[in-house]
Amino acid sequence: MPELPDIDVYVDVLNRTLRSHVLRSIRLGNPFLLRSVEPSLADTHGQRARVVRRVGKRVAIGLDNELWLVLHLMIAGRLQWQSKPPSLGSKARLAAFDFDHGSLLLTEAGTKKRASLHVARGEDGLLQHDPGGIEPLECSFAEFRTAMRRENHTLKRALTDPRIFSGIGNAYSDEILHAARLSPVLLSQKIDADQQSRLYAATRSTLSDWRQRLLLEADGELPTKVTAFREDMSVHGRFGKPCRACNQPVQRIRYKSNETNYCAYCQTSSRILKDRSLSRLLKQDWPKTLDEV
Repeated sequence: MPELPDIDVYVDVLNRTLRSHVLRSIRLGNPFLLRSVEPSLADTHGQRARVVRRVGKRVAIGLDNELWLVLHLMIAGRLQWQSKPPSLGSKARLAAFDFDHGSLLLTEAGTKKRASLHVARGEDGLLQHDPGGIEPLECSFAEFRTAMRRENHTLKRALTDPRIFSGIGNAYSDEILHAARLSPVLLSQKIDADQQSRLYAATRSTLSDWRQRLLLEADGELPTKVTAFREDMSVHGRFGKPCRACNQPVQRIRYKSNETNYCAYCQTSSRILKDRSLSRLLKQDWPKTLDEV
């Protein structure tokens, strides 16, 4: 799922592409995409785009008359710019937003269509789509520490909870925790002042660095490759491969469809964290340290 750095690239490009242009119509290739009734899609036709914002992991396009188009791309949703109105004959093409100078095409790969479109009115309507997490690149250390300690979760869960932090998901939380040299299973209310400071600094540097890197890579165009697995990442998506900091094999914790990647040497004092399913299967044979692996 696109996270803060990826969504910010979309927002940056769309702000420059759409602002001051008129939305002539919205065509749906899959009616299930639209999850709201009032205001209607027809209310947005003929309105001029004023601003594009990120709301958590959503892209919000602000139009005249305080109308907002709120897009959640989920895992496989992607945006493309077309100079001419595209056909919606393909099942992957969910919607076309036809402007006076081109069309924004929303696609989604796979059979499970999870992307969504809401139409909202006013700031209050837009806020209904904001889970409420603080902005990690705008908050102070005191605000970050307060948010982190609000509930006693693992650091991995706290970072990815949209009610606590805005825009952080599975991929960048792995990278943040590796940069901070902290275990993903440490409890948020148990970490000391030094660990809090390291986590705050790592969160800001990781997200800032990746946002800048992706903006440069996009070069003013909508990104053609949006993925949670990037070759330059330190641990995310690198299970079994060498950690970029210490060259030890990257480990993982799997739970349902989610996976946490970490370096035991850098983050857990060489201790192998239990995988909820595989560790139960292996029982006493489950390795406890890197040496045993």
